[in-house]
Amino acid sequence: MLYVPLLLLIRTKMEAFKDFINLLRLRVNIYHNAKVCGNWLINEHALGATCFHVVTTGQCLLDIPGHFQTEFNRGDLVIFPRELEHTMRSIGDTQGEQQHLSYSSSIDGTGMLCGEVSLMHLYRSKLLDALPPVLLIRNTAKTEWLDRLVKLMLDESNENESTNDITINRLSELMFIYALRHYLTHEKTESGILALYANNKIATALEAFHKKPELKWDLASLASTAGMSRTVFSDTFKRLSHWTVNQYTTWWRMQHAWELLKAGEKVSEVALSVGYQSEAAFSRAFRKQFEISAGDVRRGLDPGKAANLDE
Repeated sequence: MLYVPLLLLIRTKMEAFKDFINLLRLRVNIYHNAKVCGNWLINEHALGATCFHVVTTGQCLLDIPGHFQTEFNRGDLVIFPRELEHTMRSIGDTQGEQQHLSYSSSIDGTGMLCGEVSLMHLYRSKLLDALPPVLLIRNTAKTEWLDRLVKLMLDESNENESTNDITINRLSELMFIYALRHYLTHEKTESGILALYANNKIATALEAFHKKPELKWDLASLASTAGMSRTVFSDTFKRLSHWTVNQYTTWWRMQHAWELLKAGEKVSEVALSVGYQSEAAFSRAFRKQFEISAGDVRRGLDPGKAANLDE
């Protein structure tokens, strides 16, 4: 299926962050979208998976041992970068056996939409490691995007009761991206790759680099683009990401190269596209990064046979 970047729908200046999310090729599969009625309880879906839950109608109690227990109200969203043990259950004087009914049912209950998130890129851990174990976003006046998306998903659910609905899946992808942007702009992101994108000056330099990786970028040019001295830019970059500037630029170029090679472009053309004048130098850098040759990737070798793909 052709991937259409949902970030085109988001009006934001966070271009470097958008580039990173587009690189990961986000997909969502909804595995529950119904009204839960009676004296009900739902446990975790798949420990370690990236998933989310959003309350579309009513409320329930969300319990995450070792973290918090809280009321989970309509429009609230919880994201697990790597799903932890948790439960959601009915609140108040509920009676009867647990039932999962359509939203059109007249029986009182709580609407729950739950999805598993797949990040298709090899380096998905760069995002997951930068996030907290649990991300809870409340439906408030400061998160109007969440309220609007939940209303759209509820409207779609009333039209189509299937959990495998492409529109709801795409709306959920958009909701996940908005949630990441919300975290990036409202939470204190101290380290990891997201901290680079949260720093306005460094993000400006990375945006320019992402747009034209074929240019001869070095510490001086990036620092100048950020409006910082080379020393301050280098020290800040290392403190935030634990990478040197050269490690990041090489890493990004190799990710871009991988995508181009998988699309069938010639090794020589890919080398130029990511800033290498020498095909031999590019090939050495590519093999060092992935422990697999650029030619093998172009020929469609199973990525699972390569080492260090998700480190």
